[in-house]
Amino acid sequence: MELRLLVTFEKVATVLSFTRAAAELSYAQSSVTSQIRALETSLGAELFDRLGSRIRLTEAGERLLPYARQIIELTEEARAAVTEPEEPSGTLTVGTMESLTSYRLPPLLEFFHHRHPKVRLALRTTIGDETRQALRQGTYDVGFLMEEETEHPGLQTAVLAVEPLALVAAPGHALAGVPVATADLTGRPLLATEPGCAYRDLFERELSALEPVEFMEFGTIEATKRAAAAGLGIALLPEVTVAAELAEGSLVRLAWQAPFTLRTQLAWRSGKRLPAHARLFVEQARRLVSEQG
Repeated sequence: MELRLLVTFEKVATVLSFTRAAAELSYAQSSVTSQIRALETSLGAELFDRLGSRIRLTEAGERLLPYARQIIELTEEARAAVTEPEEPSGTLTVGTMESLTSYRLPPLLEFFHHRHPKVRLALRTTIGDETRQALRQGTYDVGFLMEEETEHPGLQTAVLAVEPLALVAAPGHALAGVPVATADLTGRPLLATEPGCAYRDLFERELSALEPVEFMEFGTIEATKRAAAAGLGIALLPEVTVAAELAEGSLVRLAWQAPFTLRTQLAWRSGKRLPAHARLFVEQARRLVSEQG
């Protein structure tokens, strides 16, 4: 089996599209198709089921995929051991989320911009399951998670900081300045970002134990903050995202203690040897993000 055929197979298996794989590998689509056929011929087995415009892995393809990834990673590790430059360089695809990109990552991004300009950071905004899946598939090199759990199958993680949460509302809200129990929140307008965000989902779990919950969804943290400040309802958000508004008084913090704890984490695929620029990113994320938290 030729390495280039395995690289093409792994890419097609990851994105499940000959067209997209060709674009990401800078090949003509016909070249990708011919390489997959050559690999199937050499193995004597079909690797993909063609379902009209869609494809999926066959059982043989499913069995081959982990071996292909191991071979590719070992090849990259061998190449890096011989040719890795003293100055880290290369592209690092990073899964992140709005709250971290805006409020936690600027010192880390500034560090790489000024100290290591040869490292290109490609930030991709996803949350939760999407980030974990992209890491397992190799679409992302590393990814930030804000989760209650710190162990994720198929991933290795570094916990960077506990992420405090704040339940906020507009000044003058009926619950401002008094102790607040979860039962006090039932029947009140609630604001939230999109489903899949860990703190929103955990908040919904707590409230749903008492009664069905409906959120007014605003998509982004900034929009949710503005809606809360305008008196449209109550929102649970990472404390770091509302610190400025709490300081200036456009939002107030309600005296409710979240019964769960979130941790900001950096994750990558288990068993993957990170190249020098990725190891540097993990090291500096540990230092710079942890210092803030």
